[in-house]
Amino acid sequence: MALILCVETSSTICSVALASDDTSVTNANSYQVAHCADFIEDNSSSYSHGERLHVFIDDLLKRNNLTVQDLDAIAVSEGPGSYTGLRIGVASVKGMCYALDIPMIAINTLESLSLQNTLPSDYTIAMLDARRMEVYASVYQGKELVETTKAVVLDEDSFSRFRESGTITFIGTGVEKFEDLIKEPAHRYVTSNPTAITMCDTALLKYKKSDTVDVAYFEPFYLKEFKAG
Repeated sequence: MALILCVETSSTICSVALASDDTSVTNANSYQVAHCADFIEDNSSSYSHGERLHVFIDDLLKRNNLTVQDLDAIAVSEGPGSYTGLRIGVASVKGMCYALDIPMIAINTLESLSLQNTLPSDYTIAMLDARRMEVYASVYQGKELVETTKAVVLDEDSFSRFRESGTITFIGTGVEKFEDLIKEPAHRYVTSNPTAITMCDTALLKYKKSDTVDVAYFEPFYLKEFKAG
């Protein structure tokens, strides 16, 4: 039985989850996942990841009668997203994986975010707010990536070829400003933060394929260089 801790700190919400191939949870927190054994999610939106992350991990393991020694791997949301949030999550997971001598798994934040979509649509466009009229976005058809992650300055023509090809579910923290901009009721708009819950199935698949990263050299996927405000 594989047991993987999943860590998500790329947005204002900090969350952790346990992925296990010995369980089958089909509707964890309304998201369709197959192998989420349990999770803890912070809904305070206070960016207190540094204070809460290890408390959440400890609480999650204790209430499942587990210790860190029971973990086979740890998965982290690699970005894009909040610069500070990603640094906290990746640094914490690196330290734990190094100390426990277990594999580290990296999962694209937008890929995980897209898996929250349970609405019927031709495409899913996952987008994270990058301030002003910019977002980080990826386009998926089902679970297949059809347009890779990039920074997009939103205007009336953004994603036009997909908007003309069928229905879209826009999902993420950058959705509201795009809905206000294009005003197209044919599509679906879901404002949501990334969550560790939808990392679980992907983490198990990557673990079984030995799709891991180098603990010493891995860096978050910032997409853009950090600029102090």
